[in-house]
Order: sequence, then C-alpha cells, then structure tokens
Amino acid sequence: MASLHPFPFGAFVVEAVFLGDTAAFALGDGTVRLANGPGVEEVRVHRGAVLSAARTREGAALLTGGDDGLVALTDAAGVVTRVAEHPKKWIDAVAAGPGGAIAYAVGKEAHVRLADGAARVFEHERAVGGLAFAPKGMRLGVARYGGISLWWPNTDAGAVMLDWKGSHIGITFSPDGRYVVTAMQENALHGWRLAEGGGHLRMTGYPAKPRSLSWSAKGRYLASSGAEAAVLWPFHTKDGPQGKTPLQIGARTAPVTRVACHPSDEALAIGYADGAVAIARIPDGESVLIREPGDGPVSGLNWDDRGLRLAFGTEEGAAGVVDIRG
Repeated sequence: MASLHPFPFGAFVVEAVFLGDTAAFALGDGTVRLANGPGVEEVRVHRGAVLSAARTREGAALLTGGDDGLVALTDAAGVVTRVAEHPKKWIDAVAAGPGGAIAYAVGKEAHVRLADGAARVFEHERAVGGLAFAPKGMRLGVARYGGISLWWPNTDAGAVMLDWKGSHIGITFSPDGRYVVTAMQENALHGWRLAEGGGHLRMTGYPAKPRSLSWSAKGRYLASSGAEAAVLWPFHTKDGPQGKTPLQIGARTAPVTRVACHPSDEALAIGYADGAVAIARIPDGESVLIREPGDGPVSGLNWDDRGLRLAFGTEEGAAGVVDIRG
C-alpha cells in the first residue's frame, strides 16, 4: 500500500521534481521548498512569482524563471545560483539540456547558456511558446506561432523552420530523437518526423488543450493531458501515430491535467483537475487512485529516478510525496 506524506504549502505549485532523494517544489510565491523526510526547507529564490520550472537533465538542481526577470538554479542543499537577470521581463519558459546547458524565453527571444559560460540569443518574430532540447547533441527546439524553429546553439548555423499554422505553446522531442511534437493553442498536438524523409503528424480530437506531455520509458508512447483520461499516442510503429487510435487510460469524470510516465516501467502517473492522483499500467489500463480529490487541479507531477516515489502539487498549494513501497 502506497504511503502519502502531505505538505500544505498554500501557494500554487508550478512544478514538483526530485533532486536525488530530495523532493523540490517550485511555488508561485517565489520560493522553492525542499523536502527530504518530514521536514521542509523554504528557500527564497524570486522576488515575485515563479512562472516556469524544470529539473536539470543531470537532476542536480531545479531551474526556475520568474516574473522578476530572474533565471536561477536551486540545488538539493538550498544553494541558489543566479544564472541571468532581465529586469522588468517575464521568464515564460525554461528548459534544461545536456552538459549543464539551459535555455529560457524572454518574449520573442530564446536564450541559451552553456556550462562554459557561453551565451546565445535567438530572435523570433513572435513570442516563444515553449523550449526543449533534443535528447542527443546540442539542438534546441523553439515552439512559436506558425510552427517550430530548430537551432544548434554551439554553431553559427541558421535555424531549420518547420511550419504548421496556429500557435504552438509547448514542445518535446521523442527519446530517440526521431520526432518532435508540439502542444497547440487549439485542442491538438502536432508532430514532425525528423528522420526518414520528414512528414507531419496530426493528433486531434481533444476536448481541451493537451498541456502536459510525457514519453513512456522506451519512447513507445507519448502520454498527454486534455481529456477525461490520459491519452497515449503510439510511436513504436514505422509511421508513428499517423492514422492510429490512441490508448485512453485512467478515465474519470474529472479532466486530466498532468501526466508523468514511470522512468523504467510501462506505467503512468495521472493528475486530475479535482486534485486526485492515480497510477495506471499502460499495457492493460488498470489504475489505482493514490490520492483522493481535493485542493484544486494537479499542477506538478514527477517520479524520482528509481520510480519509487512520486512528487505532486496542486494549484491551491497542496503537495506531497507518495512512496509506492508503502
């Protein structure tokens, strides 16, 4: 039986991740809360609100961007490193890449900082909607109005433009690097095949915007929110999800707001608009509720690297760690 350790933070949980054994929560009040056991350490990072957050790829720190223009890294010991400051600007999106590289958005600009201190700025005609690094190599994907731009920050090469009408507000690469997928302002996902001659992938039929995306352990499925069940598109066939019917698991009367695939097993954590959290098996769709409804929509949800604990948070400031070992 799973055990739940709750933390009543009282502020919007922007993201919930693990830094090693420490659960880290980025909150809308500008703090990062660190929990390793029953106690919680509060770290003041931003003067205003946290707008965006992501764990670094190596899992050593939590990257945050705020409405105070600050980009910062907070490690498990509570040490804050100020990466960049843009006074009177909002940091709407952040992403972590290989070798300590980070990216963040300031309006129409995508900024990249490498571990050696080198910095690049990539201008776009419209505001940046989302950022993601490819799984291999130093390639940055930028979601924008009208499609995406693919940049190589450690070279002077121009961007590869992949276009599709509409506003693209989130972006993710498949673990094998063969596909890139965006969440759109309309109720749809759109994808591009980066290998094998290219091509578009349309994933439609959502009753709401699919804002949360997560790849299964071996990249066989892309899980998404945006319906009253988690929607999983198959990517393990030659043509990916084109013309395929997605799996739908964990169906309830409340819409799904967050999805987080298990790091090694074919399983999925699902957060709902009523605050409930469930774990579901992908092969047969069997699910179990591990947190009862309450305290607003789930807004942060992630596994630890071993897949034994799950950190979650809600828009109303409830948070916690679920240990599936009991």
